Amino acid sequence: MSDNQKQARTLEGRVISNKMEKTVTVLIERQVQHPLLGKIVRRSTKLHAQDDIGANEGDVVRIAECRPLSKTKHHRVVEIVTRAEA
Repeated sequence: MSDNQKQARTLEGRVISNKMEKTVTVLIERQVQHPLLGKIVRRSTKLHAQDDIGANEGDVVRIAECRPLSKTKHHRVVEIVTRAEA
C-alpha cells in the first residue's frame, strides 16, 4: 500500500430505509459496557450511504468510508452480506 492510499474503514449494518434515490439509511448497532454500572448496553448509529447496488430494507450491508458525497453522506455500500427475508 502506497503512502497516498488509505485503508477504508468498513462497517456492517442493516438497511432501515431505501426511500431516497441512490441513498440508503443504515443502522449500525454495537454493544458497549456502561462506564459506571458495567452492564452491557446497546448503542446505535444511523448513517447515509451511496447505494449503486440496489439494497432493500432489512438487508445487511457492508459500507465503507469515502469522500463526502453530500451534506450527510460519507459512506458507500460495498456489498450486500445477506438479503432480507420475504
